[in-house]
Amino acid sequence: MNPTLLTCAVTGNITQPSQTPHLPITPAQIAAECLAAAEAGAAAVHIHVRDPATGRPSMAVELYRDVVDRIRKADRELIINLTTGPGGRFIPSEDNPRVAAPGSTLLPPLERVRHIQQIKPDVCSLDLNTMNSGPDVVINTPRNVRIMAAAMREAGVKPELEIFDSGDMHLALDLIADGTLQGPGMWTFVTGVKYGFGASPETLLYARGLLPAGAVWSAFGIGRHEFPMVAMAWLAGGHVRVGMEDNIYLEKGVLVESNAQLVAKARRIVQDLGGQLANPRQARQMLGLPGQG
Repeated sequence: MNPTLLTCAVTGNITQPSQTPHLPITPAQIAAECLAAAEAGAAAVHIHVRDPATGRPSMAVELYRDVVDRIRKADRELIINLTTGPGGRFIPSEDNPRVAAPGSTLLPPLERVRHIQQIKPDVCSLDLNTMNSGPDVVINTPRNVRIMAAAMREAGVKPELEIFDSGDMHLALDLIADGTLQGPGMWTFVTGVKYGFGASPETLLYARGLLPAGAVWSAFGIGRHEFPMVAMAWLAGGHVRVGMEDNIYLEKGVLVESNAQLVAKARRIVQDLGGQLANPRQARQMLGLPGQG
C-alpha cells in the first residue's frame, strides 16, 4: 500500500479572522503554522497570504516570498504549494450586471501567477472552475487557464488541478490532450462548496472514474465535510487535505486552535483505517518533484 500524501491548507482566502482568533495572518504566523503542520504529518502545505495589517487576502509577491523563505530556512523538503486562485471572483452590480460590484477580484491571468514565476515553488494550484460559488460567480475561462498553465510550465512549477465540478475535469482533459497541460496530472477534488461537487462517496467515485490512467489525486471537504472526506478519499485510493482554509472546527462546536491539530486528527483517521502518511521525500517521489537536499 502506497503512503498517503497529506496537504495542509493553512489560511486560505475565504476564512475570516472574525470567525476564529487562531487564523494565521502574518508571514511569520503562516510559516509557523506550515512548519507545525509538517511536524504533525503534512508532507505539503498549500499557502495563501494576507495583508498583515488588515487580515484581508493579498497577492503581494513580497508576502509570498517572506513565507517561503521562512519555511525553507527551517525545512528544505516540505512541499510548498502556492495558490493562484485569487483574482477570479466576480460580483455583478445590481443596476448593471456588466459592472463589477465591490468584492469582485478579477485580475488578468498573468497577474495571478506573477508570484509563481518569481518564486518558483514546487507546486501551485490551477483552478479550472467557472461556477456559482455561494452568492458570487467564479470565472476561469479556458483562455485564461491556458495562459496561466503556460506560465507555470515556463517557470517549471507543477500545477495542481483544482476540480470543483465535472465540467472542470473535461476542460482539464482537453488541455492535456492538446498539450497545454502535461498528463496524467496532479488532481484535487474540492467537495462541499455550494453549487459544486457534493461531499459524497458517489461524487468521489464518479470523479475518480473520469481521471486518466496514472493520475495522482486527492480530495477534501469544506466545513463539516472535512474529516468524513479524509476517510472517503483514503478508502477510494486518493490522498487527503485538511486545514483552516477549509474548516475551523476540530469537532462540532469546538474551534481548532492550530492547523497541526487538524493534521493530527486526519493522521489518526488514516492510521486507524490501516494507512500511513508519506513524508515529504516520499511525496516528492510520488509527484515527480526534485528533492531539495
